[in-house]
Amino acid sequence: QVQLVESGGGLVQAGGSLRLSCAASGRTFSSYAVGWFRQTPGKEREFVTAITYSGAWTTYADSVKGRFTISRHNAKNTVYLQMNSLKPEDTALYYCAANLGGYTGSYSDRYDYWGQGALVTVSS
Repeated sequence: QVQLVESGGGLVQAGGSLRLSCAASGRTFSSYAVGWFRQTPGKEREFVTAITYSGAWTTYADSVKGRFTISRHNAKNTVYLQMNSLKPEDTALYYCAANLGGYTGSYSDRYDYWGQGALVTVSS
């Protein structure tokens, strides 16, 4: 079992920055990959980024590449999502998710555990 809790969401103006955190508990944190997804009402959950268990490999959606950075601190059981140059279209509920098999792709149904989400609102 893995429990994930997101924090750090809020309201920011376009061009600003936010950092989301995903705190994990349960299974050994350094043994699984973690991804971030986002969702807006009426739309499918969208892949944002993911990181391998060691942190050595990351993947990003084209829409956030160069603006967002995922990282992890295994000793703190936490994954971070640094979001810079935010745009109104980044407004969404952001979820972190764990994959026990090391998958870091974009298919949400491949992830085994999910947090409750953190709301990010970017005003124009």
